[in-house]
Amino acid sequence: MNLSVIDKLIIDALNEDVTYEDITTEAIISDSLQSSANLYAKQDGILAGIFVFKRVFEILGDVDVQVLKKDGNEIKKGDVVCTLRGKTKNILIGERTALNFIQRMSGIATLTREFIKRIEGTKAQLLDTRKTTPTLRILEKYSTRVGGAVNHRFNLSDGILIKDNHIKAAGGIYNAVELVKKRYSNLKKIEVETEDLDMVREALKCNADIIMLDNMSIELIKEAVSLIDGRALTEVSGNVSLDTISDIAKTGVDFISTGAITHSYKSLDLSLRIV
Repeated sequence: MNLSVIDKLIIDALNEDVTYEDITTEAIISDSLQSSANLYAKQDGILAGIFVFKRVFEILGDVDVQVLKKDGNEIKKGDVVCTLRGKTKNILIGERTALNFIQRMSGIATLTREFIKRIEGTKAQLLDTRKTTPTLRILEKYSTRVGGAVNHRFNLSDGILIKDNHIKAAGGIYNAVELVKKRYSNLKKIEVETEDLDMVREALKCNADIIMLDNMSIELIKEAVSLIDGRALTEVSGNVSLDTISDIAKTGVDFISTGAITHSYKSLDLSLRIV
């Protein structure tokens, strides 16, 4: 985890929220006032981002945060997640920024854990995608890991995935794979996206390391897994939801990827209260 990147995200968020001063707090709260506050869970879920929450107040200064629950913990409605003690102004100034981060990160982890529960007992691993909020990928992919997923490639420099538009632009799977091999030899694994069994056969002939089965029906996935027969790793993508993932996992695929865990989550309800 690149802490300097996270610090920049926090500082940018604080600057977005306070352009020159918090005019309400400055009018009401003296510089010397000290307060205690608790972060409460208002619903059940999986905690993620407590270190980001804490770091907001470390950057503002003069606020001590005592962490009571760790990332990955199951929290229940009413649980105290952490306590704060320090400069009241800074608690109030940092409140919304800190909550925005931890609520969203915990929402992602909570939804991810729900997906993980649906594939327990199968060999399938859940992968996240690059369908993340611009500039927040480092936090969102961390949150999927907290929920139990495995990170797919972090960015376009991380791995080779030949998708439908690459295939069309190159004139076919064979041409696309050959061009990749020409540039990178066997230094990197090659994943190829396929949409039907003919494309699967072509990917196998090219010795693709991973074959993505995109937007296929359950029956077609089963046929593809049988055809591949362990000669490449398999990944299913498209039409993956809490309702479908169990049946997909039972087909014997190695990986299931879904963007839902980073674009269709609901923020976990948490509240910071001065006591």
